[in-house]
Amino acid sequence: MAFRKPPDGGWGWVIVVVSFFTQFLCYGSPLAVGVLYLEWLDAFGEGKGKTAWVGSLANGIGLLASPVCSICVSSFGARPVAIFSGFMVAGGLMMSSFAPNIYFLYVSYGIVVGLGCGLLYTATVTITCQYFDKRRGLALGLISTGSSVGLFIYAALQRELIELYGLDGCLLIVGALSLNILACGSLMRPLESSSSPPPEKMFVDKVPDQYFVYHEKEKTVEENISILEKGYIDEKSVNNVPDCKQDSILNKNTLSSINVNEKDTYKKKVVEQTNFCKQLAKRKWQLYLTYWKETMVLFKNKVFSALFVAILLFDIGGFPPSLLMEDVARSANISEDDYYMPLISIIGIMTTVGKLILGILADFKWVNTLYLYVTTLLMTGVALFAIPFAKSYLTLAMLSGILGFLTGNWSIFPYVTTKTVGIEKLTHAYGILMFFAGLGNSLGPPIVGWFYDWTQEYNTAFYFSGFCVLLGGFLLLLAALPCWNACTNQSSKLPPNTYSYKVASN
Repeated sequence: MAFRKPPDGGWGWVIVVVSFFTQFLCYGSPLAVGVLYLEWLDAFGEGKGKTAWVGSLANGIGLLASPVCSICVSSFGARPVAIFSGFMVAGGLMMSSFAPNIYFLYVSYGIVVGLGCGLLYTATVTITCQYFDKRRGLALGLISTGSSVGLFIYAALQRELIELYGLDGCLLIVGALSLNILACGSLMRPLESSSSPPPEKMFVDKVPDQYFVYHEKEKTVEENISILEKGYIDEKSVNNVPDCKQDSILNKNTLSSINVNEKDTYKKKVVEQTNFCKQLAKRKWQLYLTYWKETMVLFKNKVFSALFVAILLFDIGGFPPSLLMEDVARSANISEDDYYMPLISIIGIMTTVGKLILGILADFKWVNTLYLYVTTLLMTGVALFAIPFAKSYLTLAMLSGILGFLTGNWSIFPYVTTKTVGIEKLTHAYGILMFFAGLGNSLGPPIVGWFYDWTQEYNTAFYFSGFCVLLGGFLLLLAALPCWNACTNQSSKLPPNTYSYKVASN
């Protein structure tokens, strides 16, 4: 279906507003799950590594299932998927209030809520891209801040609700708030399609392809029918018994001719449908082969290979602070009276600032976006190494702000991907990288929690996290540094199907 030209305004701004609130409502609790993490530790008495799986699944399962989410939005549209996903998120949060053990939370909060968030993210991005072309970057930037604002508000909100109504009441109220996603989803009016052809024309347009498939196998069809007819005639000659009456012979000949015609038509249809299915299977198989060939070509690019390792290690080491920072403060014996603001709220608000500032820097021509991204990775690794030395609320708040700001490098990650593989392969490459990012989100917090269960302190865990992020940053820098200047100098000699970064970024 061909959509009409994006209006770059009008109802598109309504789409931006409802998409912002959709991400605010669905990602607020999963990103601020660190507040709930402390309550689950006390309620179920499980290890930190096992309990951390709940929050890591909620944040990683949506990225892991991004191909499935894209298929659902492409098949059913953004509005039906958003409404259905609203029920998933709200239902998962409400079911979590009745969780008898940690394993129930893996399903209700980790999988159901996480998958609902993944579907909503894909739906909001898809419908926004349909409504905007020239202002698409601005629109996507505005809706992406919804999750960060949600993290900032939900961290304080969930803490207050737990004090007033307990953990179960908090989850019920947050789940009820998520039902507002249904109202936001109902406003995601699909963009009207361009002048659609009349039914007669559509039918005529479909005939040549179908005829081509059958015409290509015409000889095979005739051969198969002749074989079937031969078997049928032989069977008829064996079972043929002469009759005495001429009328009965004529009647039998008439009936047999009708049966033969019906059977011939049926056999021809069966053969044609079989050949059509074979052709369809061959075409699908060719598509799969092409997809895997393109994937292998991407991994032959050493910068892309280093980039997927870097994003995997960054999420393994860089995501746990947003989940575990509250428990780090409690392990450091910091009194709750010293809290001026939840540490997770500081991470959330600084992530919003980081997305905006880093996104603005990426638009300057004199800024190399790849080096900027590598710098954020190296600085994140250094900040993670400093967490074990923070013994007061002030130092932990400062480190939380630094980590939140550097986590805003998600806003420049599409720029880096475009610069690495080109604009033609951006969608394919970005889907692969998001899968590994989801894998890192799912593995990071449990690994840090297991380190604590093993050593009974967070120092070793954050040394490991800092090492992972630094390793990813250095690998990406080493892979890009030798060939980057050569690629820039030879940008004028690129083949026709390759785009220089200036063209891609514009």
